[in-house]
Amino acid sequence: MPITIEQVVERISDWKGRHVAIQPLSGGLTNTNYRVNVDDAPFVVRIPGANTALLAVDRANEHHNTQAASEAGVCPKVIHFLPDENVMVLEFIHGETMSIPKLQGPGMPTRMAQSLKRLHAGPRFLHDFNMFRLTEFYLKIADEHGARIPDGYRSYLPRVNRIEAAFARHPLPAAPCHNDLLAENYIDDGRMLWVIDFEYSGNNDPTFELGNTCQEQQFDEPRIEEMCAAYFGEAYPDKLARMKLNMIMSDVGWTLWAAIQAKISTIEFDFWGWAVERWGRAAAKMDSPEFEKWLSAV
Repeated sequence: MPITIEQVVERISDWKGRHVAIQPLSGGLTNTNYRVNVDDAPFVVRIPGANTALLAVDRANEHHNTQAASEAGVCPKVIHFLPDENVMVLEFIHGETMSIPKLQGPGMPTRMAQSLKRLHAGPRFLHDFNMFRLTEFYLKIADEHGARIPDGYRSYLPRVNRIEAAFARHPLPAAPCHNDLLAENYIDDGRMLWVIDFEYSGNNDPTFELGNTCQEQQFDEPRIEEMCAAYFGEAYPDKLARMKLNMIMSDVGWTLWAAIQAKISTIEFDFWGWAVERWGRAAAKMDSPEFEKWLSAV
């Protein structure tokens, strides 16, 4: 049985004898999150979900990288850590949790790129992240646990291999990346965009980070170009192509994540519907005439 929030509170010696108020936070797809007010000081407590090792979540990596991202100035500080339970107590950021419509607003791609540049210039993360290897791992887990995957998925793997081969011809230096930038993983305090939840973080090609967040926010062409220009100084054709191929890879990998979650998760969410939606996008782009152009540009 996972540790309860009451047991976590009991184990934090700094909180003993103080007034503690607990409030669940909504929105987590892997963990259970709480706001805990200790006297007048707010904190966030993250309790890991069940079976997250099957999703390739390395909690020691997450803890190390959260601390590194905090040093870079884009992530809340880790206040307490219970290593036996992999529970983190984090600084509470007073700000607005972002949504897709909010991140599609004027100037937001530039603000996102500024936060990501700051993260990528920070301390190296503990491990590397590679969506091509993670996709292979997820396929193995799906097979072992009888998780259903979208029809025709494996028939596209030769195209995935072509993306990897294209990237390998002109690799970019790896940077410490978040790799899972859903809208809700940004918090706007009015001054900057903070980044939270580093479960899938690792040193990676920065254009995966940019492509992933463009995909998650459903950015159109002008917003993708704005993010590219804000990050690289100009919307270079080869960088745009890398971002667009990594938008595909974001959906290729996280399709399997959602399919596995549909099999193992106890969280109430339509994971299978999400898997189908993501795979539909990825397949359509690999079938499009632009796919060959992006490969050539890279």
